[in-house]
Amino acid sequence: MLRMKTGLAAGLSLMIAAACGHADARRPVTALPGVGQGERHAIDVGHTPWRMLGRVQTELGARCTGFMVAPSVIMTAAHCLWREEVAGFVQPSSVHFMLGYDTGSWRGTARAVRFIIAPAYDPFHPLRTSQADHATVILDHPLITSADLVPIVAASPGLPAMLAGYQQDRKELAIGDSNCHVVQVRGQLIDHDCAATKGASGAPLLVLKNGSWGIAGIDVLAHDGQGGTAVGFATEQSSDKTVR
Repeated sequence: MLRMKTGLAAGLSLMIAAACGHADARRPVTALPGVGQGERHAIDVGHTPWRMLGRVQTELGARCTGFMVAPSVIMTAAHCLWREEVAGFVQPSSVHFMLGYDTGSWRGTARAVRFIIAPAYDPFHPLRTSQADHATVILDHPLITSADLVPIVAASPGLPAMLAGYQQDRKELAIGDSNCHVVQVRGQLIDHDCAATKGASGAPLLVLKNGSWGIAGIDVLAHDGQGGTAVGFATEQSSDKTVR
């Protein structure tokens, strides 16, 4: 009798497990924001034009993407440097940039000494002020030569585009969409259909213009479906900034 009860219990356990498995199989998979039906693939950060790409992280564990615009200067999204728990920006010394990060290795690393954020950006209303969601970070030493930098260009609708960064589902390597386009330009904002999700904030939106790739903006938002929004800075007034 004891063996029969044990066998019955085991059978019930298997049935319950199977039922749960079927329930999980029927449960719809939540799509990552910004990805939609787009295709992403690994990006070689050792080759042009991606040699300026790297991972931005703070000592508290926040991670985003950034890119170099000068031998010792990077740009990223301003919201990546904001700490909600203390309602303030991180200290510059806690910000690290790892150039060419790829599965635990990198070509160079440096610490921030200060960063510059547009005064129009309000971290308490990030969507309303997304056109100013960008930060210029000055590093404690150079990491790159001018030959590896990519020029800044203005975006226009229909231009071929690429976007890559250290996204939440593949944090240890850069992944991106190299077959997408600029959808529209709304003042300082550039809408695109590149597949990218959380973690790609601060990544450069590259566009093909006059036969060569240039940086048109900084990715800051992911849409419900495929694509997102970048902040353009080709015509930005440099005086509209504050230093921290």
